[in-house]
Amino acid sequence: MKKILSILIFTLICSCAFQTKGADGQPGKNGEPEKPKIKKEDIKASMNYLASDALNGRATGSDGIEKAAVFIENYLKTNNIKPYFKTYRDSFKLNDLDGYNIVGMVEGSDPKLKEEFIILGGHYDHIGKGKIVEGDSIANGANDDASGTIAAMEFGKYFAKTKTNKRSILITLYDAEEMGLKGSEHLAERFKVKGINAYTMINFEMIGVPRAENEVMAYMSGFERSNFAKTLNAYAGEEVVGFFSKAKEFNLFMRSDNYPVYKELNIPAHAISTFDFSNFDYYHHVDDEADKMDYEHMVNFIEKMIPALEGMMNAPTKEVVLKDE
Repeated sequence: MKKILSILIFTLICSCAFQTKGADGQPGKNGEPEKPKIKKEDIKASMNYLASDALNGRATGSDGIEKAAVFIENYLKTNNIKPYFKTYRDSFKLNDLDGYNIVGMVEGSDPKLKEEFIILGGHYDHIGKGKIVEGDSIANGANDDASGTIAAMEFGKYFAKTKTNKRSILITLYDAEEMGLKGSEHLAERFKVKGINAYTMINFEMIGVPRAENEVMAYMSGFERSNFAKTLNAYAGEEVVGFFSKAKEFNLFMRSDNYPVYKELNIPAHAISTFDFSNFDYYHHVDDEADKMDYEHMVNFIEKMIPALEGMMNAPTKEVVLKDE
């Protein structure tokens, strides 16, 4: 009887020791790790703060954007996303204003590929004040671009937990985009001086509202400049990122934070957006508020992008390349 009991105890210990658990500590299905979920509540909580009146429109050099910077730094620290530089801040001067890009890193798991970097970003500044509507003068910038900022933060959190990225990831949140891409210009120049081995860059710009049902979920600026969209869609298993004629007509490729990175580092760098000028009436408007964001859409966008990003991050070679125009 003692021998049988000993065998049962040994079997129980072994089964517990080798049971695969996910990032949340719960057992996965069929022995596979259970990956963390993208939660609407988390996205909404971040949005409710970043696009709140307390931040007064997040203008560069203001108390409001300082509060946003501290919030983002705390988020990165809480989710084990380390600073890329000595601190999270990449500081710069813009005349008499102090600007701060926020830069975190999720190290890759492959000994060689981790030396290559995928840059994910969005701008966390906004215009501060707008034309007064019914007594409201604060341009909260929920869609522009708290939505893209939060997407980049959520991707950082996800990969910091799952550690499913062979290449390293930089989460870059830019200041002074609204003043002419000054934050991303500064950081791109710093990356160049440092000699960073950057592979690609995706800038998330206004992803808080969905496009029409008959349209591709998102579009990419500079679509024809690389095979980026084709590669992402192949890994996603569907067309997640499409071509949008107005992106070329309005020259959006050169109007967001991807452009300085492309210019300085000569790598595929694009902005991805779901705002197409027909689905949201409040660009640079005081009614660009948190309660007008579609949080189910934001969850859907992030979830569909994860396998696309993982495929690119883990491919043995640099598949995404620039094309001659």
